[in-house]
Amino acid sequence: MGFLDFLLGSTELPQPKSERLFAIATARITLEAKLGLKPTGGAAICIKPLESSTYERTRAEIEDLLKLGSREVGTAYRLENDSYGYLWVVLKDPDFEDLVSGIHMVARILTDSGLGQQLLCAVYPFSDGFKVYWIFSFKLGAYYPFVPSSASGRERESALELRLRSVMAGELPIEKDVERWYPIWEMPL
Repeated sequence: MGFLDFLLGSTELPQPKSERLFAIATARITLEAKLGLKPTGGAAICIKPLESSTYERTRAEIEDLLKLGSREVGTAYRLENDSYGYLWVVLKDPDFEDLVSGIHMVARILTDSGLGQQLLCAVYPFSDGFKVYWIFSFKLGAYYPFVPSSASGRERESALELRLRSVMAGELPIEKDVERWYPIWEMPL
């Protein structure tokens, strides 16, 4: 961004790096083979709502396409607002690739409508007796693991998260700065 762009306000906001979402589809094989983690059959994308007609039209378009996808490939969906007012599009499907494609479709529609900055994260839960969430930050264009402790309310299994990073570093674009590995405690998955 140049000085004149800053003064005149003629800068474009960076678009989210949603093409990196697909990395989880191939990383799933390594997650299962090396770590015994299997997809839970769900995924979600979190969106910061806007008060605008463009947002409302785009939301209606997303719902129409999700309805069509539900009939065509069997991916169930629901839209849910959390306690912070963010919109979650929650998908359920035993076919992991359908989940990844569904999340990418929602991200693509928002980006194409000029609302890419409203995309916060996508979440893919895996399990092997405990839950591991792979969170994709659209702002960072990278994944990071989130493993809540089953023993207490709001603690994390940090050692396991670091181990997951080391195992998956060659498979996924992983955020290097662990300070940016934000926990999401109340996700509807």
